[in-house]
Amino acid sequence: MVENTKTVQTPPLGQPPKSRLRLKLKAILKTCFVFALAAVLIFSQADGALAARSGGRMGGGSFRAPSRSYSSPSRSYRRGPSSYSGRGYGGGYYPGGGFGFPFLMPFFGFGGGLGGLFGIFIAIAVANFLISSFRNAGVGSDGLETTSSNPMVSVARLQVGLLAQARELQEDLNQLATSADTGTSAGLTKVLQETTLSLLRHPEYWAYADIEADQTRLLAAEQAFNQLALAERSKFTGETLSNVNAQLTEAKAKKALNSSGELAVPDEPGEYIVATVLVASQNKLNLPKTTTSPEDVRRAINQIGAISSDQLMAVEVLWTPQKSGETLTADELIAEYPNLKLV
Repeated sequence: MVENTKTVQTPPLGQPPKSRLRLKLKAILKTCFVFALAAVLIFSQADGALAARSGGRMGGGSFRAPSRSYSSPSRSYRRGPSSYSGRGYGGGYYPGGGFGFPFLMPFFGFGGGLGGLFGIFIAIAVANFLISSFRNAGVGSDGLETTSSNPMVSVARLQVGLLAQARELQEDLNQLATSADTGTSAGLTKVLQETTLSLLRHPEYWAYADIEADQTRLLAAEQAFNQLALAERSKFTGETLSNVNAQLTEAKAKKALNSSGELAVPDEPGEYIVATVLVASQNKLNLPKTTTSPEDVRRAINQIGAISSDQLMAVEVLWTPQKSGETLTADELIAEYPNLKLV
């Protein structure tokens, strides 16, 4: 029985059984079908997602050290010794052989040329001591300029997720981006104030929010600010409206599609609009650490919107979707903005 079984199950050399070939063919076809289906689903969803994440952007600024406000005191320190040398040193020992510090001469008992020369040495030693003390204390000209050229800067990001019914905010940002003067300090301050004002006008649409703030030196502030901006811009498939540093660009209008590739319904439930405000300020921002309530969001918006023009270094406002009728679904909101917290 064992030999007969072996004879029946053992096929001729080089000819596998038909059942095994069929199984292999079925497995190959099934694998190809799965890959094809996955590719269709991925690319179809990608097209809808690309169309749904248009973005707007406006702002600008400059990270220059406020050297003018600090350089004038340093010049006064430089002028100090020269003024004293003119009145004290020169006026003291050149005409009469004495010295600008008259209390030194009676103490050492020198007069004439020797006393004047010895007094000069003493004055130089005293001057060097005073200059070293001022520098060590950070009051001297070099120490003052070093500190003032790299002051502390606050960099903050405020992000609010609003219900899609807040179409007025979307329109306000679009109009502001097309008309704002982002090439001047006054224009950037207006962008910040108008944006925060639009957010404050729609508290009933606040659904999610997040705040992030930190302080860093000026030399590192620009890099930190740019990193935040790039992270937010990368979430857009395209900036359909941009007004940054007086450079206005606007893409051609396209049909608005949702994530399934169909025409979007403006008031479809579950849609969201996300507005992000990035600021860099010379003053310290006392922002709330959490945004778990509408009061926290209101405090954060008020604090950022109150930054004065002389303290504001840079600002960028980003929002998505930018075009009216486009959608940002709940799944897209969670995937692209996991930091947002329910208000």
